[in-house]
Amino acid sequence: MLARRRHVYFAMMGTCIGLFVLAWSVVRLWSVPVAVGMCVVAMLIPPVAAMAANRRGPDDRWWDDPSGDPKSDDWWDELDGKKRPR
Repeated sequence: MLARRRHVYFAMMGTCIGLFVLAWSVVRLWSVPVAVGMCVVAMLIPPVAAMAANRRGPDDRWWDDPSGDPKSDDWWDELDGKKRPR
């Protein structure tokens, strides 16, 4: 899952850079408003790419990982109503 999210992130960021370069090297020669619109779209891509790259999948069980402190882990297990096998 991590590799797929990483590929999606780099594809989105590559699209962002491509839009900026294309807008100000080619499209501005025919239409400045279209070039500005392309830049606005490119400006919205990085936050979406960051959210896509950092979202957790259904197989990511980060909340169940032990912290490394046995006392703290026992305390959280007691609060969750489960006992971790040792």
